[in-house]
Amino acid sequence: MHQIIYNVIDEREFFEIQPKYAKNIIVGFARINGHSVGIVANQPKVAAGCIDINAAVKSARFIRFCDAFNIPIVTFIDVPGFLPGLAQEHLGIIRHGSKLLYAYAESTVPKITVITRKAYGGAYAVMSEKNLRSDVNYAWPTAEIAVMGSKGAVAILYRKEKDKSNYEVEYNDKFRSPVAAAKKGYIDDIIEPRTTRMRIAQDLKFLLNKKQDNPYKKHGNIPL
Repeated sequence: MHQIIYNVIDEREFFEIQPKYAKNIIVGFARINGHSVGIVANQPKVAAGCIDINAAVKSARFIRFCDAFNIPIVTFIDVPGFLPGLAQEHLGIIRHGSKLLYAYAESTVPKITVITRKAYGGAYAVMSEKNLRSDVNYAWPTAEIAVMGSKGAVAILYRKEKDKSNYEVEYNDKFRSPVAAAKKGYIDDIIEPRTTRMRIAQDLKFLLNKKQDNPYKKHGNIPL
């Protein structure tokens, strides 16, 4: 994921925040075509990129910081889900995970999202997807947008069938393809990886004057 970030930003200069804490998510500052941006990205090399409590809190705080100082946010998604386990459940993964969802939903800065590979289930839902008011959502041809992976889904849907191989192919064609997501309006375009920097730079130029207001109230009620 670091290599993807370096290929998109200016001069390969990335100021990463808390690089040794919650390594399964990457946050930091960079410039794209001269514009300052905050970058949030899943790190599939650590815990397969799953979101745990520490990752959710780390990224939520960073997003709030960017929104406070009007810094556009670019998000790279490669997430298979929330980290499973009793320890995470007992420590409140749902409550802490909702902080990330809240931070994205309340932010009014320009938000651009790129799905590079996996975008599964609830973890995808909290990562700056279309319903969280992301301005532009792209997917690479390698993107997999679904509730879960094909093996897990087929094992549940067709548990009584002996040969599940054909069903896996059918599931991949119907649900995991970015084309299916584009048809339903979940993403704006399917782009080639080599055009990512150019497309983001164009969108940032267009969104610099973005003005978006939240419903009037003194402040929101973030799930602390």
